[in-house]
Amino acid sequence: MPPGRKLILCYVTDRRSLTVVNSLPSGSATPGKSEEYSENALVESIRNAAANGVDWIQIREKDLGSRALERLVRRAIDATLGSGAKILVNDRLDVALAAGAAGVHLGEASLPVEVVAEWRRSAGRGEFHVGVSCHSVEAANAAERRAADYILFGPVFSTPSKAAFGPPQGIGRLREVCAAVRIPVLAIGGVTIENATACVEAGAVGVAAIRLFQETPNAAARLKADSA
Repeated sequence: MPPGRKLILCYVTDRRSLTVVNSLPSGSATPGKSEEYSENALVESIRNAAANGVDWIQIREKDLGSRALERLVRRAIDATLGSGAKILVNDRLDVALAAGAAGVHLGEASLPVEVVAEWRRSAGRGEFHVGVSCHSVEAANAAERRAADYILFGPVFSTPSKAAFGPPQGIGRLREVCAAVRIPVLAIGGVTIENATACVEAGAVGVAAIRLFQETPNAAARLKADSA
């Protein structure tokens, strides 16, 4: 990392892909109990990630209804108290506000960035983070113009979770995006401990990932140590 620049690590959650959840024997619990188990496992994963140095945790559980998601976000906030980690909610501004999260992360089909940014300005909530997922230089430029605080750009590398967004963009395109905007860019998509440095060298302020932080509990601590 260049001197004076803080590495930002973002854990994007996916309780369905947690190894401990997938290892449950088939039919070992009722649907309600299975959901309770997966939520508890995710909260522990969040707690561990925060304790190891993850800065942001994006709750991205798209299948949950409003009440279940709000409960999960509150539990995530409680699990990270004292760690400095910020809880962001994917897409659901209403849930983020109801649960007291630190911000919202918007996708291509979410509320327009400028609408959320205008609400933030009028409400005097300057500390509330508004992030955007982008898949092109043009989208990154638009997000900056519309007052987004940061961008998740990808997929940089090949990954099953981002297959719907097309082939990997590569380090070269990440470098173009980082050079095109002044707001922070985090690389996402197939990020590992081994290739995270290449993302930072391309201009990203950090990385975001699902598997990296769910499957390697000390990944954040290792990345922070490497960047020191």
